[in-house]
Amino acid sequence: MKAKANCLFEVSWEVCNKVGGIYTVIQSKTAQIMGYYDNLFLIGPYFHDKAETEFSQEPPSENMQKVFDELKKEGIDCYYGEWHIKGRPKVVLIDYFKFMEHKDGIKTRLWDSFKVDSLYSSNEFDEPVVWGWAVGKLIEKFLEIVGCPKVVVHCHEWLAGSPILYLKDKGVKVGTVFTTHATILGRSLAASERPLYDILDKIDPDQEARNLHIQDKFTMERATAQAADIFTTVSEITGLEAEHLLKRKPEFLVHNGMDIENLPNLEQIPSRHSNYKSKISEFVMPYFFPYYAFDLENTLYFLISGRYEFSNKGIDVFIESLGKLNDRLRAENSDKNIVAFLFIPAACKAIKLDIVKSKALFEDIEDEVDDYMSTVRQKIVYSLANQQLPNKSNVFSEEFLFDMKKHILAFKKKGLPSVVTHDLCADNDIIVKSLIKNGLDNKKENNVKVIFYPTYISSSDGLLDLDYYPAIWGSHLGIFPSYYEPWGYTPLECAAHGVPSITTDLAGFGIFAEKNIKTKENPGIWVIKRRGKTYPEVVSQLTDAMYNYTNLPTKERIQNKITAEHFVRLLDWKNLIINYLEAQNAAMSK
Repeated sequence: MKAKANCLFEVSWEVCNKVGGIYTVIQSKTAQIMGYYDNLFLIGPYFHDKAETEFSQEPPSENMQKVFDELKKEGIDCYYGEWHIKGRPKVVLIDYFKFMEHKDGIKTRLWDSFKVDSLYSSNEFDEPVVWGWAVGKLIEKFLEIVGCPKVVVHCHEWLAGSPILYLKDKGVKVGTVFTTHATILGRSLAASERPLYDILDKIDPDQEARNLHIQDKFTMERATAQAADIFTTVSEITGLEAEHLLKRKPEFLVHNGMDIENLPNLEQIPSRHSNYKSKISEFVMPYFFPYYAFDLENTLYFLISGRYEFSNKGIDVFIESLGKLNDRLRAENSDKNIVAFLFIPAACKAIKLDIVKSKALFEDIEDEVDDYMSTVRQKIVYSLANQQLPNKSNVFSEEFLFDMKKHILAFKKKGLPSVVTHDLCADNDIIVKSLIKNGLDNKKENNVKVIFYPTYISSSDGLLDLDYYPAIWGSHLGIFPSYYEPWGYTPLECAAHGVPSITTDLAGFGIFAEKNIKTKENPGIWVIKRRGKTYPEVVSQLTDAMYNYTNLPTKERIQNKITAEHFVRLLDWKNLIINYLEAQNAAMSK
């Protein structure tokens, strides 16, 4: 297939601006779509701090500079350069802050032409809309000055909706594609614990948007979906949602994929898992061992990650299921231990002081042992050469043992390990309350221990000291029991790195997996049923799934890793990019 357009403008608030999953979509697929177009420009907002690390500015062409000069007269500053991602695509970042003085006129025009109701909007709405209006002007000026004959504009989410509305309002002859990755009303209804999928065909979307105070974003999203030449969503479940809430059925589904070339292969996965599991264990020891020890060789690491959406992301189900798993393992006197990480960013202050102190003391022990290891080696070799088996008396000096006793006394603590790594801003955090309510309080007798990690993990965070992907590599199972998940990159990312995962049939990825997984034995990805099921039924399913995985022999866990890694190849952008091209070509035909 060939592109019908000469030039593609792909527009997103998350170009060079990581906010959520759309950033991953765009940066991972761009190298594939570049090969189809003579010219491709990604357009995003200009934020100085992020641009410094994501973007290299360079001089634009003479004609593009003329475009920028015209826009500057209107208070729109443009920055041209390359994004630091695979393919090094050309990027235009727009500084819209001076242009914000026109926001009232822009919002009036959007109401008059498209009935976008922004009377009571805040900057959270106004800024992306004004930026998008500036994007529309950029594309209009580009056509006037550069004169590219066939242009397609592809915009993502309501935040990038206003460029399409500007171009339609001005009658600019370009093909337009709009992709919604999650409807704003659907996400908000699900977060308010309404049974979204049971009431889709019964609700009044306008009234619900007013009740939830999101009529500005909702009407922008609906207007853009209806005005675009082609409307797309990322999954069947979101398509169904859009048909009812936005009153347009998507013409195409553009599933999210991954750049498989950048992923570890099957030969690399075992060594990476072993290496990073050891690093996780080095964090777990100072976290728990000052209070009590347990067998790390018989311990599995589970994780959940994502935005702090307690019911939408299934955090509630995850915690309650962990509690029931803990009860079951304790009742059996199981020798299995689980450490479950909740990588859920939340408003927090500093790392808890006790954790900082324990980590520092543990590192002191490590350093002193490392320093003494060459002496230990010499003494062992000397003992063996002297035809004696090594023992404590001929390997460890009295001074070393005395120092270690002092370290042990300093390391030991009373009480219980905290369930959260940081001091939280909220006094009654719902995750912490739910953990305690479900008996997940990190008592010694619990088989399931928990660590709520309320900040973005990184290799320099002073705790785990691992970036997100290495943390995945070191884990055994990713668990994502979402209620509202238009696609869901997290289980896909786990599978791509050779880590089995659990998702649901209300996640776009879960539906795709359910249709395409060919084996029931060691599938690597488990899809639990949430559609049409009660909350207790969902908890029971997830408890069973985690329990069964906990008791799998090592050989079967390895087979699940292999199956998961193989499955992800279906979602290589090399295979999926054709969906984008088909949608863009259809827009050009219109």
